[in-house]
Amino acid sequence: MLANLSTRPMLAATASVAALCVGLVVVLPTLRPDLDLPKPPSLGTAETKAGAPLAEIARAPADRAREKKPAVAADKARTDARVAPVEAPASPDIAGGVIADAPATRADEQGAADLRRTVTDDIESGLAQDSFGIAHSTGAANMAEADIAAPAPVHSEPLTMAPEAEFAPVAEPNTEAFANAGVNPVKIVAEEPVSTFSIDVDTASYSVVRSSVSSGYLPPPDAVRIEEMINYFPYDYPAPDADGAPFRPTVSVIQTPWNPDTRLVHIAIQGRLPALADRPPLNLVFLIDTSGSMDEPNKLPLLQQSLRLLLGQLRPEDQVAIVTYAGSAGEVLAPTRASDRAAILSALDRLAAGGSTAGQEGLQQAYQVAEGMKADGEVTRILLATDGDFNVGIADPAELTDYIAKKRDSGTYLSVLGFGRGNLDDAIMQALAQNGNGQAAYIDTLSEAQKVLVDQLTGALFPIANDVKIQIEFNPTAIAEYRLIGYETRALAREDFNNDKVDAGEIGAGHQVTALYEVTPVGSPALLNDPLRYTTGATGTLEAQPAELGFLKLRWKKPGAETSTLIERPIPIATGEAGDDVRFAAAIAGFGQLLSGAKYLGTWGWADAITLASGAKGGDSFGYRAEAVQLMRLGQSLSAR
Repeated sequence: MLANLSTRPMLAATASVAALCVGLVVVLPTLRPDLDLPKPPSLGTAETKAGAPLAEIARAPADRAREKKPAVAADKARTDARVAPVEAPASPDIAGGVIADAPATRADEQGAADLRRTVTDDIESGLAQDSFGIAHSTGAANMAEADIAAPAPVHSEPLTMAPEAEFAPVAEPNTEAFANAGVNPVKIVAEEPVSTFSIDVDTASYSVVRSSVSSGYLPPPDAVRIEEMINYFPYDYPAPDADGAPFRPTVSVIQTPWNPDTRLVHIAIQGRLPALADRPPLNLVFLIDTSGSMDEPNKLPLLQQSLRLLLGQLRPEDQVAIVTYAGSAGEVLAPTRASDRAAILSALDRLAAGGSTAGQEGLQQAYQVAEGMKADGEVTRILLATDGDFNVGIADPAELTDYIAKKRDSGTYLSVLGFGRGNLDDAIMQALAQNGNGQAAYIDTLSEAQKVLVDQLTGALFPIANDVKIQIEFNPTAIAEYRLIGYETRALAREDFNNDKVDAGEIGAGHQVTALYEVTPVGSPALLNDPLRYTTGATGTLEAQPAELGFLKLRWKKPGAETSTLIERPIPIATGEAGDDVRFAAAIAGFGQLLSGAKYLGTWGWADAITLASGAKGGDSFGYRAEAVQLMRLGQSLSAR
């Protein structure tokens, strides 16, 4: 049987296979430019002409492709379609699928020489073909009958692609939660003449609003707490007397910018700023969240930069300790004097994010460390820095705040710094700060860290008045309706005002507090409620000009005291001229209402808020008010989309 075989069919089939393999080497890189495939060796080399196995050249792309990162599934599908095996048309030497007759008497040596010549000729001519020029190779129609490995597996291995999901970025779910309540409603003085609330010096909401608007979207309404937006800005309020209470309240009444038939009652409190040289030594515990969620540039790295700024404000005798939590808590830095700045910075630089969050365990260890640092006459504080994601341990705000409330009575207060967006648990942060007698702030830039941890550090860490409550009784002969703008999460029951067991907000050294009421005078066309048919109270008409619009009362405690002190003063009914501070506070109140619903603004809109704020920037030493105007302009554009 072997004697009857013709050498020419074997030569034709073998040449066709060789041409096909080399064609793949030449064509495949043009189909997949993203694959880093090696160029085939020079086709005129002596090695190739001497019969080096072309299969080795064809396998090189496969080996290299396996070393590269797999391509996505979509590219795989396109490439498979391009390089799928193609049925070659019949060669001119083929008729009806049968190779033309040829002499069968050639010697094997001559056949081998012919094979080398044919392979070389086909390779050189194949370079001039089109991208699938291998289809014209002699003997391609008989490849299925030849006892030769099919060429298809040559391209199947390097083009085995991983699923696209393995390489596409996975969007993290937004789990942000904000502490807020429904907007304070309009109340009728004849039915409910007394309004009571706790003061608030937090500023986190404004920073969250700025972060959202600067990123190109409006914040969720729940993220907007108007009192925190107003209290973000410094004002030039009158300072307290040297021999009186540690803070001074002032009250003014102006026409409401968005409703000429109502009035704004502006309540301002200015805390005393003692000489920095007189402050006691500070024991500061940094409780730092190093969980996996903190592994973003605006989280742990920004946190480390921020704490570096704070270190520059400490005195040599102050002490610093660092506790971290991620899966399990750990003391990264034992209590160290602030004078040993190198050791503190080294500990900060070693921090890395990773693991789940065990906030409760971290809090417990932080309080243990703080307890060991205490000494008579010193101030001990815990500064919690986190994105607010407590996903292990006590995750319920009520249970967590109960734990904090028990610890604050020992004199160790807790403040919270929030970082990053996406899983910011503002609800827990607010609950911790309020129950820990501390302050909550959100840091989105290094400039904000400068404001919170440098400019306002003394106020954040050294309280001058605890459990500060405000209560106003409105005169029903002068005022028919009122509403408190903001402070929804700080509302207190009327009877809580005189109960010294009820916790309230703290005023730190140099702190300022602002509160605004919109009130509707008796007989004003702006009244929103009809008078009751069977009322025995105010008639709804102004029978005589009263001297007082209402009566203001404040309660506060000295730090460490258990009994409160009462401050009282009447609110004059006369409307005064509005200065820059009052008008700017009103503009920010309007800004917050535009972001959260604008239920009571009527036709007053973004342009009005921008005009009011622009004309009330005053000195604006650090540009905070100018920044607010720019945010309003961005908010106006975003709301129009």
